[in-house]
Amino acid sequence: MSEARCSEETVARLERSIGTLTTAANGHLESTLDWYGALPAAERSWVSVVAHTGIASFVRWCRGSDDITRLTSAIFGAAPTELTRSISLPQTLDLIRGVLEVVESRVDDLASPGDEAAFTETILRFSREVAFAAAHVYAFAYERRGAWDARLESLVVDALVRGDGQEDVALRANALGWGDTAPVLVVVGRSPQHADVGMDALRRTAERARISCLLGVQGRTLIAVLGGEGVREAADGVAAHFGDGPVVVGPVVPRLFAAGRSARAALSGLLAAPAWAAAPRVVDADDLLPERALLGEKPARTMLVERTFTPLHAAGGELVETVTAYLDAGRGLEATARAMYVHANTVRYRLGRVAQLIGLDPTVPREAHVLATGLALGRLAPSEARFRRMRPTE
Repeated sequence: MSEARCSEETVARLERSIGTLTTAANGHLESTLDWYGALPAAERSWVSVVAHTGIASFVRWCRGSDDITRLTSAIFGAAPTELTRSISLPQTLDLIRGVLEVVESRVDDLASPGDEAAFTETILRFSREVAFAAAHVYAFAYERRGAWDARLESLVVDALVRGDGQEDVALRANALGWGDTAPVLVVVGRSPQHADVGMDALRRTAERARISCLLGVQGRTLIAVLGGEGVREAADGVAAHFGDGPVVVGPVVPRLFAAGRSARAALSGLLAAPAWAAAPRVVDADDLLPERALLGEKPARTMLVERTFTPLHAAGGELVETVTAYLDAGRGLEATARAMYVHANTVRYRLGRVAQLIGLDPTVPREAHVLATGLALGRLAPSEARFRRMRPTE
């Protein structure tokens, strides 16, 4: 035991006053700290326990029987995790300051005659050591929570990619604060060379845009789940933090439980992107439907047919006939008109109707390619069913 910091009489007075000081400290905190009065009853009880333990530790400190290690475990050992989740470090320092203000206001009553200066100095030294102890507790809690959150975050991203049950994903995501986050999309691309640095920068960019973010790395692929208003615009902003190569943005979905669909589309698009040599650096997965269909992705084939072949056939044969003739003629208006025995303006008018109907302009090279692929897949649908039933022969 080290040398006592106050006289035995002062220590004895302190011991007799622990209950009174705790009550006075709670009243002082409630009257001076607005946020303290708003705490739920359970959390206020934790704070009261810490305040009582802090005063008891101060008594031992005055006697010289406590060091910084014992202070950390004694004062914050009652409920360290709950405390760090309930109130912030600055608020904890306000609590410490408030409790010691009560003690300091009663120096004349608590200190024995002639011990006032030593008692006041002891209060100041104790407050400094407790502040350091609080910082240590919060640093440890944040580090431990960060490691746990990182593991949980990785589990959520993996579950979305695998298509696990909605309930499992929701429970894990709620623990990360994603209960009401909407809408949501998934962005995928190559992981940067220095993955940790790039991911930290991506998180900061998302935070500045007020977008929630979950990150995961699978092999060389970085997967970012983004949520919040303006999420599609935010996807363009975070793309700079991916590695070289295309960055594919999955479709927007209403909630996190549906993000698996966005993730699967984005990952399929990332695999298919090399087939579109002129693709932009940041590209929507839905803009890669022809390439995804060539990979054999059934949802992409179905979506492409529904966006092209189905509405054109429903609108009447002349549109399909005109688009087919236009594509077969090398996208020449005059050649198409001659092949169909109509005026070039008629061809132009019909192609305009196609663009209005399905949002794809046959006169634009990329959109003509998408349209041609969709029409081909639509025509092949009956043959596909028969092809799958065929038994290969030796």
